[in-house]
Amino acid sequence: MAAIPALLPSTAFRDELRRRGGESAARCYQCATCSSVCELAPAARPFPRKQMLLAQWGMADQLAADPAVWLCHQCNDCTVRCPRDARPGDVLGAVRSLAIEKLAFPGFLGRLVGAARLTWPLLLALPVLFWVALLGLAGRLTPPAGLEAGWAYDALVPHSFIYGVFFPVAGWVILASWVAGRRFWTALGASGPRSGSFLANLMPALVEVATHKRFGSCGAARPRKLGHLTLLWGFVGAAVTSGLLIVGMYIQHLPMPLALDHPYKILGNVSAGLLIVGAAILVGNRLGDRKAAGASSAFDTFFLSVVVLVIATGMVVELARLAHAPAFALSSYILHLGFVMSLFLTFPYSKFAHMLYRTLAMVHARMAGLEKK
Repeated sequence: MAAIPALLPSTAFRDELRRRGGESAARCYQCATCSSVCELAPAARPFPRKQMLLAQWGMADQLAADPAVWLCHQCNDCTVRCPRDARPGDVLGAVRSLAIEKLAFPGFLGRLVGAARLTWPLLLALPVLFWVALLGLAGRLTPPAGLEAGWAYDALVPHSFIYGVFFPVAGWVILASWVAGRRFWTALGASGPRSGSFLANLMPALVEVATHKRFGSCGAARPRKLGHLTLLWGFVGAAVTSGLLIVGMYIQHLPMPLALDHPYKILGNVSAGLLIVGAAILVGNRLGDRKAAGASSAFDTFFLSVVVLVIATGMVVELARLAHAPAFALSSYILHLGFVMSLFLTFPYSKFAHMLYRTLAMVHARMAGLEKK
């Protein structure tokens, strides 16, 4: 006789799910309306009915290793149509935040960011205080005297400081993301066999992420597609601009600051514009129809708030330089560097990590034959 697998429900998981906005899972009576109306769920393995049941039972390990949790894009068509107001979209959103915490490396940082409703002042303040302390020790908390119009920010915070901080930050984020992603990939493999090349299946998944193609199938939350898409490409443009600036400074030896009509500057400002538009759409969406948009948890709000703070301080930094206000520019720049540092240090543990886990889930779905036909 085959062994009967043990079911190990977690009451702690259910309690935390309720605290994160998933308390409505208890109202689900398994009518399967959610799976019937979902345009993204494959017929052979529909979701989110099964995941709602696992959430009710407190099956944390099964949910953390379930690709369907990430193949769900929280369209909220299921939430709008649910006859019991069980809000499956919100429940799976809360499950994703708990999965990120469970897979995080190291675990205490996952818990720190996961408890953003209590820890967000710390997550924002510590990076800012770090920059204050660093510049204070270097005697750079006041702008140098005699700055002429057209000065660059290197006169306030040397590039060596920026590279000396953000290169190790990038290395840490890559390491933490690799370990967490590896844990997730291993857990996904336990759910069923995979075949084919990872890289060959990664490219189509990246194309889907880059175009947000699946959002086109959504109904209730379709306006979020433009917000997510512009925010994504704003970040991509900002990253490309940063790389081009390094090339410009150290290979092309371009004088800084760049003129406003320089191609690198134009790309940077266009990217900033995309970030502004994307953040504005998502904030407006959160303030609109709560049922269609989904409930706003502290986990969601923290990430969006940091993005808004990065954008706002970035705009102020640029305007302060153009206005030749070095003292105000320096204080604004310290805030901006701190918020950017907070955004990227929390990448493996915040909603930003959706990029990692959803991409891996999409690759797994292709290799395991779970794609919607």
